[in-house]
Amino acid sequence: MRAAAFTGFGGPEHVTIESFDDPEPGPEEAVLKVEACSINHHDLWILNGDFWVDEDQLPYVAGMDVSGTVSAIGDDVDGIETGDRVLLCPNQTCGSCRFCREGPESYCERFSLYNGGLAEYATVRADRLIPLSDAVEPADAAALPVSYMTAFRMLEAAEVGPGDLVFVPGATGGVGVATVQLADVVGARTIGTSTSRAKLDRLEALGADHTIESGGPDEIRDAVLEIGRVDATINHLGGPFSEVGLNVLRRGGRMAICGQTAGPTSTLTLDDLFLNQKRVIGSTMGTQGDLERLVDLVEGGRLDPVVHERYPLADTDRAFADMADRNAVGKLIVEP
Repeated sequence: MRAAAFTGFGGPEHVTIESFDDPEPGPEEAVLKVEACSINHHDLWILNGDFWVDEDQLPYVAGMDVSGTVSAIGDDVDGIETGDRVLLCPNQTCGSCRFCREGPESYCERFSLYNGGLAEYATVRADRLIPLSDAVEPADAAALPVSYMTAFRMLEAAEVGPGDLVFVPGATGGVGVATVQLADVVGARTIGTSTSRAKLDRLEALGADHTIESGGPDEIRDAVLEIGRVDATINHLGGPFSEVGLNVLRRGGRMAICGQTAGPTSTLTLDDLFLNQKRVIGSTMGTQGDLERLVDLVEGGRLDPVVHERYPLADTDRAFADMADRNAVGKLIVEP
């Protein structure tokens, strides 16, 4: 089979098409004929050499968000048959710690994420497969796991409900777009930021109630406060935007943080935190149940995942170049 593999660390020039042996499923596994796989900043960080993968693991096949058709199943697999259309939940859990037993599974002490979807075929855990109806296109399904599941769990953690005002810094990335759409589903209002007016116009078409064209934390803080204090901040940027996200909360407001794209550290004003009884909540991914609920929303016509562009497997390097250029609004999908 062919796969888009990382053969070195750095830029998209290190993404090349390589040949690998066709996979065979082991016990409790299935092999998927991959129809769509979205890419994420997690993949880009691996390509850049920032996290998780060493040189002795090259060539390395990334890709977490996989949809396709079951082409083979191993022993001890129930509920899945060859020919089934499915979406992979990329959560990898130990199955034995207290959080795997009692939930939520995303707290697993050995939590990790699947990789291997940027290929013609992928071997996966069969119990991580979610059936898809004909109403869900493969590319739309592949857009869901990392970005939409993360946003869904953050909105739940921040207790966002109808009528709430939600601040989303960096709202035109994958998690940001998903947050705006899902907040709209639950009846909340959103404030989104970007340095691009064109991206903000697209965001407004997706349901954002207020937009701010700026990348400066102080300017953004002032602009949000002119609109009004918010009930929740959904923050995938980290860095200086965490202090801004805290400052603009109302008394008793909540900020959920899932990333550090803008930096790994932030200064928080502690008297603002405790005197105003605000909450800061760490959040990573979500649960398979969350992803099943997202699939239900798509099947029911309540959620339309945003796909910016689709690429053949041979152009996976271009997909990573486009992600690095930050020109996209929505997901970039590779279709082997």
